[in-house]
Amino acid sequence: MQNDPQLWITALRNSHDRLTSLVQPLGSDRVDQASMAADWSIAQVLAHLGSQAEIFGAFLDAGLEEGAPPGQDSFPPIWDAWNAKSAPDQVADSVAADEAFVRKIEGLSKTQLAGIKLAMFGMEIDATRLLQMRLSEHALHTWDVAASLEPEAAVPEDAVALLIDTLPEMVARVGKADGGALRIHIMSSDPSRDLVLAVDDDGVKLGKWEDGSADGELRIPSEALLRLVSGRLDDEHTPRIEIDGDGLDLDRLRKVFPGF
Repeated sequence: MQNDPQLWITALRNSHDRLTSLVQPLGSDRVDQASMAADWSIAQVLAHLGSQAEIFGAFLDAGLEEGAPPGQDSFPPIWDAWNAKSAPDQVADSVAADEAFVRKIEGLSKTQLAGIKLAMFGMEIDATRLLQMRLSEHALHTWDVAASLEPEAAVPEDAVALLIDTLPEMVARVGKADGGALRIHIMSSDPSRDLVLAVDDDGVKLGKWEDGSADGELRIPSEALLRLVSGRLDDEHTPRIEIDGDGLDLDRLRKVFPGF
């Protein structure tokens, strides 16, 4: 994973600006339309990102001040407040909250960024890890909005280039060992990665390919692989891929990654 927090800050700024440009022109009727996130409208996606901007901001403050991180009991009131907003306010307030978070982290010095150490969701994390978590959800949820408005939308290249190497952790967290054991050689492009996906009784793992046998091969753009793992590679939003293997197809892989 790229460890320079400035790379992640730049990608997060670009993702924020992209989402802002998508939603600001929308009228109140349009923000109520379905997004690509299951059961969420565009406004509800923005409400989630707005609430998370507040929560990530609280963690950032704790890391800067070397204070106690916010507890789980502080989250529900934030979520409830965002859910109670009207759809237009969810959109407008989310854009403002996210802008405030991005500006704050853009304004930190290298020394301040290097000094961020805090406990979050059972992990000890630094500035890069905090930004990785925020970019991952922001870029994917921005795609949820973008693809509902522009069918050819893709996760931007700068975000993909950073997030592709975080996939092993995501795979271990969200993958489901459904349908039996499986070992697939994955060759992704833009950027190029040579990987192996293993599904067995111990769970789902993604790692570097180191020769050996496989049940099949998958050639796929890294952007599409990111969306596959996050459950966002439906038939209408699948680019050209090549998949070879006895009984192996995308539906089999979609069962492994049902989405979140």
